[in-house]
Amino acid sequence: NGDVIRAGKKTIKDVAGFNVAGILIASEGNLAVITEITLKLIAKPRLSRSAMGVFPNIESAMNAVYKTMASGITPVAMEFLDNLSIRAVEERFHKGLPIDAGAILITQVDGDLTEQLDFQLNILSDKFKENGCIDFRIAKNDEETQNLWFARRNVSQSITIYGKKKLNEDITVPRSSLPALLSEIGKLSEKYGFKIPCFGHTGDGNVHVNVMVKDPSDKAVLQRGYECIEEIFKIAISLEGTLSGEHGIGLSKAPFMRLAFSQAEMDLFARIKKAFDPNNILNPGKMGLPL
Repeated sequence: NGDVIRAGKKTIKDVAGFNVAGILIASEGNLAVITEITLKLIAKPRLSRSAMGVFPNIESAMNAVYKTMASGITPVAMEFLDNLSIRAVEERFHKGLPIDAGAILITQVDGDLTEQLDFQLNILSDKFKENGCIDFRIAKNDEETQNLWFARRNVSQSITIYGKKKLNEDITVPRSSLPALLSEIGKLSEKYGFKIPCFGHTGDGNVHVNVMVKDPSDKAVLQRGYECIEEIFKIAISLEGTLSGEHGIGLSKAPFMRLAFSQAEMDLFARIKKAFDPNNILNPGKMGLPL
């Protein structure tokens, strides 16, 4: 209705009133028009180092992620590529990646002291090797660091070697459920006959799943691709995960909201929407909310 509000405070702590800022964040334009944002700046650490672990299979890599994060250190990034992703990048760019590896983990640590970095890298090496890592490489300079991250930055465009259409979803599960998630996706690949390369931000349990459709003009095959995606959503939810970690719901995932939320929860979302937007003029129909 055009009322102006300020959500949140500049104070470090604030428990007065409801967390309106939290409701607005990631609401996908359903609740308000944001005209001004105040951000907290965090000082950039003075030093950083990157490393890569090579694993014989995806399960070992996912277990290494879980055990590493449970050890108490917090890498800046913990990214993974499965075998299909590794092979795609190598076929496109010839970077000398280990194409026989089941998966690779690319990680980065930072800090203000060299000793901090060494401490974290030693734990990473130990936890990786405890979980089957067959090669642990630490980048020695900026060039090697860039080469390590090249694969992750270019994997999305590379996997198009497997199909003209990419059904890409960004499901997220608890880190402890990553091995089960990737195992079940492997079974779906066999069931439906699609290559499903996976990569993503395993440090926070976020996996980019890509069902590759060779010929999207074949409507029957494309429909099977969407059925495969729906099964992936169901698996993620059964593992106490979520439909999206980054990309949001929008229109394409709206039909699946009821897989993840009860009727009572959907009704609550609708009432919140109506409280903010009584005339339903902000992104109507998004996120599975009623028109």
